[in-house]
Amino acid sequence: MILADAAILKEIESGNIKIEPFKRGNLGSNSYDVCISKNLAVYEEVELDAKVHNKVRHFEIPDEGFVMQPGELYLGSTEEYTETHKHLPILDGKSSVGRLGIDIHATAGIGDIGFCGFWTLELSVIKPVRVYAGMPIGQIIYHAAEGEVLNPYNKKCDAKYSQQEHKPVESMMWKNEF
Repeated sequence: MILADAAILKEIESGNIKIEPFKRGNLGSNSYDVCISKNLAVYEEVELDAKVHNKVRHFEIPDEGFVMQPGELYLGSTEEYTETHKHLPILDGKSSVGRLGIDIHATAGIGDIGFCGFWTLELSVIKPVRVYAGMPIGQIIYHAAEGEVLNPYNKKCDAKYSQQEHKPVESMMWKNEF
């Protein structure tokens, strides 16, 4: 079951969902629109290795915008800090963003119950596209979870992305054993 706007507001009031800053105008009928922050990052290496810590270079989107190029993976972050303690958050792109040929996540659209932080976006484009800090980039849909959550993300000892800061975070796959 997906939460409608009234249910999202009720869960914000109860503390089960937190969105900062919260803008009432970003609340849709069944989702909340999030915006891209000024912070972007790109990997320094041309070839990435899943078993090593691949370094990134952080930079800011200037006032005049930044032109993303096809063939590059950009890591971005949301302006909004979110906490979800009872519901399953799913982040997806807005249709207006998709119609510009922007993908906002490669595979990581499903959050975890207990996630607290800024969302890292895995941005790629089909054509060169100028983006701006603060532009709407995606929407979070909240699904009701059935049953008790025994292992919320913010309580897991091996949660690699808990309490993400405002800057995008690179892959931590290298921390896994394989």
